[in-house]
Amino acid sequence: MISLREEILRLLEEDEEFRLIVAGLLGYKSILNRFKEYDKKFYEILKELKEHREILEKHTKILEEHTKILYESVRILEEHTSILKEYGRKLNEHDEKFNEIMSEIHALREDFLKLNRKIEVTLGSMGRRWGFDLERTVLEIFREVLERKGIEPGKVKKFKFKDKDGSVTGIKGRVIDVDILVHDDKIYVIEVKSRAEIDHVEQLIEKAKVVEKILGKHVEKVFIVAVNVDREAYERALELGIEVIAGNILD
Repeated sequence: MISLREEILRLLEEDEEFRLIVAGLLGYKSILNRFKEYDKKFYEILKELKEHREILEKHTKILEEHTKILYESVRILEEHTSILKEYGRKLNEHDEKFNEIMSEIHALREDFLKLNRKIEVTLGSMGRRWGFDLERTVLEIFREVLERKGIEPGKVKKFKFKDKDGSVTGIKGRVIDVDILVHDDKIYVIEVKSRAEIDHVEQLIEKAKVVEKILGKHVEKVFIVAVNVDREAYERALELGIEVIAGNILD
């Protein structure tokens, strides 16, 4: 059976679309890394971008051996380094022009949103080809965040149940498809998406209830892990007690 790493190596050689994603992601990393040099007064702004940096670091480690992508990433890094140097010069010379600098930073954040949307569209396309491997890729992106919450991505398993007679879900033939993790006799239900929408949130609560019925155990926590999440879905998830781990919240 081919491993995820081997599959990614193959795609880098054969799939131009995938190579373009990586090129964008590495540029993404450059912006986040350079943002660390900003003055302490922008600490809160850098904090907002921390999750993006973690995503790019994971991708960089996976793709570090591929020369063609690195050539493209070097070009992107050089472009963004020039931008960040210019910001640094303005910060040193125009410390009192705070509002002007904030406006420029907002424009830079818009570039981040564009990169996120590109990732979302491409991951959606990848999902049609990869299926389960896409979920594993997203989980790997957020490995550090998940592990801090007691979730080991490698131990997450697929849970699929077909309610043949409708006795569990009330709908005959309904299929429940979700990821779960059983750890220390506790059950965690996890939904993995490239983009999480409000329908996914509503359905996830129902899925968690079905898991409890089938396994006869209480679900300790419910998670949505996504590259992007709609704000409406994010707020609804908080209302329902669902923990959201995402790279960006889309308005």
